[in-house]
Amino acid sequence: MPENGLSESCLDTQKDALEVLKETSRTFYLPISLLPAGLQEAVASAYLCMRAIDQIEDHPEMENRLKAKLLRQISNNLQGGTERSRPEEFAVGLHPYHADLEEVSLRVGEWALLAPMSIAPRIWDATAAMADRMADWAECNWAINSEADLNRYTFSVAGAVGLMLSDLWAWHDGTKTDRAQAIGFGRGLQSVNILRNHLEDKERGVSFFPPGWTLSQMHAYARHNLALADAYAQSLPAGPAMDFCQIPLVLAYGTLDALEQGKEKLTRDDVMALLSNIIKAA
Repeated sequence: MPENGLSESCLDTQKDALEVLKETSRTFYLPISLLPAGLQEAVASAYLCMRAIDQIEDHPEMENRLKAKLLRQISNNLQGGTERSRPEEFAVGLHPYHADLEEVSLRVGEWALLAPMSIAPRIWDATAAMADRMADWAECNWAINSEADLNRYTFSVAGAVGLMLSDLWAWHDGTKTDRAQAIGFGRGLQSVNILRNHLEDKERGVSFFPPGWTLSQMHAYARHNLALADAYAQSLPAGPAMDFCQIPLVLAYGTLDALEQGKEKLTRDDVMALLSNIIKAA
C-alpha cells in the first residue's frame, strides 16, 4: 500500500482522471489539479461525472430520443449506487452504444467512485438529477421560449453545479457560501458557453436564446450572472475554494471580452496570459 493509503488501482484511476480531465477541459484542469488531496478527487469526480452526461447531451449525431434514454439510464444507475458498487454497475446500459460514446462517458463508473465515500453520494445525486433534466431538455429539443426557460436550463446544467460545489467546500473544511450566488456562478459560466457555441448550436437546430434576444441581451445576461459569481468568489475565505473559483471566472470574462471584440474564442496564448496573471497575483 502506498504511503498515502490509496491502493495502486485507486492511484491509477486518479492519474487517469486527471489525464482525461486535461483532454476535455482547459478551463477546469488547472484549478482541479491544484486542489488538496481529498477535495481534488471529489471535485474531479463531480466534473468528470457531469462531463460524461454532457458529452451525451451534446453528441452531434445521436438522436434526441436515444440521448434521453441513455441519460435516464445513467441517472438510474447513480441512484442505485452504494458503497459496495463496482464501476460497471454505474455504466449499465451503455455498452451497446460503445462505438458512439466517448471515453469520459463510458468510464462514468470509475469517476463516480473516485470521490471519498463520505461525499460521493452527494455527487451521484447531483449528477443523477442533472441527467434527468438533460433528458427532458433533449426530448423537447432544448426549446427556450422565454427568459424563464433560459433560467431553468442554465440552472439545470450549471446553477445546480454551483450548489454542489458549495456542498463540497462545506464538506472539505466547513466553508459557508451564499447559495443564490452559487447558482449565479454556474449560470454565469454556462451563459458564456452559450455565447461561445451559439453558431455551432444553430447548425444542429438548437438555440438557447429566448425568442427575439440579441447577442447584446445574452451578453448582459451573462454579465449579470457573472456579477453574482464575483460576489460568490469574493465571499470565500482564502483557501482552495477561492483559488478554484478564480480561474474559470477570469477565463469567462476573458472569453466575453474576446467575443465582444469579434473573436471566435480565446486563443491558447490568451488563455496562458490570463492564467499567468492569476498565478502572479497568487
